[in-house]
Amino acid sequence: MLNKVRLRLHHFTAFNISRGFTLVETIVGIVVLSIAFTIFTSLIYPLANQSAEQVHQIRAAELGQSMLNEIFGRAFDENSDMSGGVYRCGEDRNGDGLVKPENGETCSTAIGPDNLTVSTKETRSSFDDVDDYDTQDNFIQAVNAIGERIDDTYINYEVMIEVIHDGNYDGNPDSDFSTAKLITVTIKTPLDIEYIFSVYKVNF
Repeated sequence: MLNKVRLRLHHFTAFNISRGFTLVETIVGIVVLSIAFTIFTSLIYPLANQSAEQVHQIRAAELGQSMLNEIFGRAFDENSDMSGGVYRCGEDRNGDGLVKPENGETCSTAIGPDNLTVSTKETRSSFDDVDDYDTQDNFIQAVNAIGERIDDTYINYEVMIEVIHDGNYDGNPDSDFSTAKLITVTIKTPLDIEYIFSVYKVNF
């Protein structure tokens, strides 16, 4: 009789040990896991996002500096000397004491690509002065110096270039066409973050 009681007690204990989780324990476990995943997500996702922003920032700086280097290498004005600064626009070249538009001595007042013919304008590969690069307040796809798209290197990067006459260096356009031009390059990354780079081109 005693052996039967022990056998039944052993069977009952083994049954209790092998039973699964209760409904309450399962719900509590789900809640704990949800809280843990929420904490991990809130900590890890911003770090990954910041890492992507840093990469985009570096690439935007590379693209912006490259654009400024290219633009800065061009002449100050359409009427400036394109071959090394022998003469400047706004100066008397022939020594008659006058600065005449008909002699090409005055600085151009126009901003943007110049007309090659009645119906066509300069393209990127033929830009020869800094204001040719002005994009008229529009973002354009990133292209190289000969006008070819560089989507393989700068995927979904856009560029906007603004050139203004700024003779008094206050950042605002003015009517002094022969002193300096402010060149502003804005790079928009795939995350729609804009990085702005500026430089002055002086008439010399």
